[in-house]
Amino acid sequence: MKTLCSILVGLLLTIPTFAQWKPQSVDTKASFRAVSVASPDVVWIGGTKGQFVCTTNGGQTWQTGTVPDAQDCDFRDVQAIDAQTALLMSAGPAEKGQARIYKTTNAGQTWQLVYQTNRTGIFFDGMDFWDAQHGIVFSDPVDGKWAVLTTDDGGKSWQPVPPGNLPMMQPGEAAFAASGTSLVVQGKRNVWIASGGMTGGTGRVFRSSDRGKSWFVSTVPLPAGEATGLFGMQFFSARAGVVVGGNYQEEKQPGPNAAITRDGGRTWERLTETKPPGLKEAVALLPGDRLLVVGPSGTALSADQGQTWQQLDSEGFHSVGCAKGTCYAVGATGKVSKQVFK
Repeated sequence: MKTLCSILVGLLLTIPTFAQWKPQSVDTKASFRAVSVASPDVVWIGGTKGQFVCTTNGGQTWQTGTVPDAQDCDFRDVQAIDAQTALLMSAGPAEKGQARIYKTTNAGQTWQLVYQTNRTGIFFDGMDFWDAQHGIVFSDPVDGKWAVLTTDDGGKSWQPVPPGNLPMMQPGEAAFAASGTSLVVQGKRNVWIASGGMTGGTGRVFRSSDRGKSWFVSTVPLPAGEATGLFGMQFFSARAGVVVGGNYQEEKQPGPNAAITRDGGRTWERLTETKPPGLKEAVALLPGDRLLVVGPSGTALSADQGQTWQQLDSEGFHSVGCAKGTCYAVGATGKVSKQVFK
């Protein structure tokens, strides 16, 4: 007959355990909403006050720097190409000089301003690259349509997508420059944009299969409003993807906050609410088609594509990036953490 002690030990051994996020030693108090992981060892992060941090040895050491003449910039998205090369996207009103893209090819020692505009209404929300040469960036709507630019030379030059190629936006519709994942690419030509902001409506996802030359739009069964909508996406393949969101003014408010597509974004199905509930700003993919989502209320993990969720912790983050199960999450006041998922 088993003793009570042996029964309890047996139960504990059957409960899955996870390593906690391991804080990284980063010498800055800048707030972070952008992280890009080129490999388990190479990570670039963008922050407020024109600051960036990066590591090339898996977080053993971190380089901290400020882009010259960019102290007023808030780098809400970053693209890590490799240990030497990265691009930073500044979110903010173009008329205030904040709509900029910078590039480094020498590990952050120097930065080149590769794009800037003062066009009224431009406010960059997200940037991503299919490969080292081909990328895309988008802004909140101007004259009722997204402003989208693409590059074919690694970000040295940017060309606008003709407005006639883009669908009309709904009143109040925009994107949240919250995690660097409101725009994501996949494969060689696929790209998606997530939106919110429509009062009393639902979120929408815009999709293109030709690197942004033509676009289609579909609705997502998650609420949208002035502070509510879709915040982050990731795609398993050209057909399967997940989007997350919520309300940034009510960060811990329960409610629908995740949806999945299995046909490339044409239709979306609501998923079970994450644990913990509330706003989720970014989602990453782990080995075994597992999902990792982060937000101000904590981190959740799903092993069945969002049908069920397990709470990992209640620590708040704004964005997360992973490579081969090694993940880096970022947040306010210089918060950077690492966790390895087997």
